[in-house]
Amino acid sequence: MRFEDGVPFVVRLEAEDRQALFESGTPLVFPARQVLLREHEPTAHVLILLSGWTKVTSAAANGYEALLALRGPGDIIGEGAVLSGRPRGATVTALKRVEALAVDAARFSGLLAERPDISRKLLALTSDRMRDSDRRRVQYAALNVQERLALLLLELIDSHGEDSEEGVQLTAGLTQSELAGSVGASREAVARLLKGLRERGIVRTGRRGLVVVRPDVLRKMVRPENR
Repeated sequence: MRFEDGVPFVVRLEAEDRQALFESGTPLVFPARQVLLREHEPTAHVLILLSGWTKVTSAAANGYEALLALRGPGDIIGEGAVLSGRPRGATVTALKRVEALAVDAARFSGLLAERPDISRKLLALTSDRMRDSDRRRVQYAALNVQERLALLLLELIDSHGEDSEEGVQLTAGLTQSELAGSVGASREAVARLLKGLRERGIVRTGRRGLVVVRPDVLRKMVRPENR
């Protein structure tokens, strides 16, 4: 299944608007696993991702961490807090080295006022992300945990898969806890499912991460209407 928010924010912009946005930013570099934005902190800026991938997570009071999204080159993050004036609603962490532009909150708000088309494109992106979230929630409600995990792995093949001698290497580098947070299950449940997939030769795990050996079997686990 393809989701509407797959088109990065900067790709949606006209060349002049994109240039104005880039000229308003300050370059930053984040090493792997560094936090770019932290949940509940006050708002100071938005980030435009230039290279590398990040995970967007939110933690519950009991410590459970849900993986909300993966954001990469061309995406904008932190805009919701700037627009609402509220603290950050999620934590964003670099999965690998990330290069970004930081645009001050006041300057970003000024750009939206000066260039209405940026505002319209941002509104369209917000709408697409909400539609994506709603669709995924409905879709996941009809699936069991094994089906949700299989669907997630298939999506990661499309977005973060590289062919290798063993199969398709997933480059996002998500941990079992992060996979569990994405499919709404416990780490223990996902660990058991991955063990079963390994024993059947469908996936392999090691120091380099997770490799999908038999994506065709994963597709058979998910009903056609949910792919």
